[in-house]
Amino acid sequence: MTLLNATGVNKSFGGLQALLDVNFQVDPGQVHAIIGPNGAGKSTFMNCIIGKLRPDSGQVVFDGQHLLDMQPHTIAQAGISRVFQTPEIFGELTLLENVMIPALSKRDGTFKFNFWNAALGQRDIREKSLAVLEEVGLIDQQESLAANLSRGDKRRLEMAMCLVQDPKLLLLDEPTAGMSRADTNNTIELLQQLSTSRGLTKVIIEHDMHVVFSLAHKVSVLAQGAIIAKGRPEEIKRNPKVQEAYLGGSHTHGDGTENGRASAATKTCAKEPNT
Repeated sequence: MTLLNATGVNKSFGGLQALLDVNFQVDPGQVHAIIGPNGAGKSTFMNCIIGKLRPDSGQVVFDGQHLLDMQPHTIAQAGISRVFQTPEIFGELTLLENVMIPALSKRDGTFKFNFWNAALGQRDIREKSLAVLEEVGLIDQQESLAANLSRGDKRRLEMAMCLVQDPKLLLLDEPTAGMSRADTNNTIELLQQLSTSRGLTKVIIEHDMHVVFSLAHKVSVLAQGAIIAKGRPEEIKRNPKVQEAYLGGSHTHGDGTENGRASAATKTCAKEPNT
């Protein structure tokens, strides 16, 4: 059974065709990576899944539910959580408080912050939040302010805020962006651990091919809004369309500069062994 099924998704912004007849399927328990040059439509497609953008045409079905008529908070309630490219946390709150907010939202729907002090005393929410902080390795910092965390730990906290909602699908938009190699490897280990312990289905947008080939069961390649290739990581490495999309010199930024990060990433894609 397919957990996420997007068919014929199109999206334009004025005269720019951002997505062109995108078909994308994810099975339960699968890690599916989306790669492609900057401006290929990756984040646009993810925003169509979570309800931030509405496609011009096409369908997005998650766990048997049609998502296009649903609001973002309703989609989150249905079981989709997203980790953003820049961690979205409450810097002025403690780690425990950060995790308790989505836990309360998942259980009760919207709530008023004037009930916050009473909510802190709710044992079930508190214990569940502590368990998730333990799961991501942040339990010792539960009373620390989120703003004081390192980049890697902010990402772990954001994952905890997603995990406490017991999602069926976790969407990750460049989860290792801006991280050191050590933090990147720690994030890979955490995501591998979640695949083992939770069997969590994940869709990952990522430029770092080390991350992609360490985690993904399948890879889809977007270029100029269309999926030009899909398959197992070892198949994507050898695909000539993928090499052309990254290395053919046709993909430039609006100022005419070459997309060097994507080119370098695909050179890595071609050379790095599957892990």
